[in-house]
Amino acid sequence: MEVKAVMTERSFNLVAPLAHEATAMRTTETTRHDANRSGAVSQLSNRLGDVDSATLPAGLGIRTSTTATRTTTTRTTSFAPEPSAGWNESAPFSFLELVEAYIDCRRTKRSSASALAFEFNLERNLRSLFDELTGGGYTPGRSKCFVITRPKPREVWAAEFRDRIVHHLLYNRIGPQFELAFIADTCACIKGRGTLYAARRLDAKVRSITQNWSRPAHYLKCDLANFFVSIDKNVLRELLFAKIREPFWRSLTELVLMHDPRENFVYRGDPAMLTMVPPHKRLMEQPSHLGLPIGNLSSQFFANVYLDVLDQHVKHQVGARHYIRYVDDFVLLHESPQWLNGAHDDIAAFLPRALGARLNPSKTILQPVDRGIDFVGQVIRPWVRTTRPRTVEQATRRLRQMPADEVYAATNSYLGLVRQATGGHDNQAQIANIARRRGHSVKSDLTKVYRRKDVA
Repeated sequence: MEVKAVMTERSFNLVAPLAHEATAMRTTETTRHDANRSGAVSQLSNRLGDVDSATLPAGLGIRTSTTATRTTTTRTTSFAPEPSAGWNESAPFSFLELVEAYIDCRRTKRSSASALAFEFNLERNLRSLFDELTGGGYTPGRSKCFVITRPKPREVWAAEFRDRIVHHLLYNRIGPQFELAFIADTCACIKGRGTLYAARRLDAKVRSITQNWSRPAHYLKCDLANFFVSIDKNVLRELLFAKIREPFWRSLTELVLMHDPRENFVYRGDPAMLTMVPPHKRLMEQPSHLGLPIGNLSSQFFANVYLDVLDQHVKHQVGARHYIRYVDDFVLLHESPQWLNGAHDDIAAFLPRALGARLNPSKTILQPVDRGIDFVGQVIRPWVRTTRPRTVEQATRRLRQMPADEVYAATNSYLGLVRQATGGHDNQAQIANIARRRGHSVKSDLTKVYRRKDVA
């Protein structure tokens, strides 16, 4: 498909300045009275004298141009012309949708090297990506593979930044129609349904079935064995195609889903760390039709679509009234342990038949609820939710050992985590005491740490 590069003069800001840069822009002083010129924001054009992003120094997160006229300095933020209303009307999505996907993608990746490199030639890169997608010439780029060790060794695959933009574009378009059909107890990778949502919802379910802890009840907690590397992509493709009708989005979904990152990747880190990951948990050791790479938005969304089959079965066939799932961990509640045993047997038989998955017997737990339910990093006990003890242990150990210049940010992060639990005051006090001993001051309610100039 031939794409005509017809532009109008309308423009929109693709790059919002960071907080400290916005402050610097507001306090720019000039020695001339021409305030209009000094505060103007210029658009990119093809005129001689315009600043090309290729000439910018490396390491900048925002494309800027500095033009000195006499003694007046003007700092401008890069803009991209919006395609005209009639430009490429046959495209399956608008350029604005691609911009929105880019903004979503950079939200937590703004300072990464790949995001900065993409921003150096932002308009050209977005336009090139748009042309590739609409013209049928898009192919995924090289992935990065590395190993993380916390909470346990795992093999992570990170797609290129431009590929992650495509993942967001795909998710923004097809995600809502799938999520509308998900049950309310499906959590993870859904707006408003993170770990805190899951913990609070399970807490409410426990209170409901026990009549505010006045009656006995039991819980069955299960985990799928080697979940991400065991997903059958052929089964998943059929589940996706059942709701995706448009040819373009079908094609893009299949391209993202069936792409094998092992065909083109670079390994980052010590190769010896790969041996820390058991072979049955490594994507590299699986056949081509099995496994999704851990680390991509698309994989998290696809996992929810895959396990929606399990959710629907448990709710409508098994008849579980109290059920919740976060990724591949799920919990069922019932007054009768015998009923839960029957539900376990049903699920254990259903998973291989329908999805080619299986339960992990070493992580299957059936106990009374008053012993505590460890779920999404919190432990739910009578009348209280606390942070998992192992998490607090690791946090305090790291705070004692980490360099002084990292304590401030890490402490505030851990305080934010433990105060999500209703019984987190003691844990907050532990963390706050370590921060004090390392030279920081702490807010009286133990919710925040402040820097001190004399921190060693």
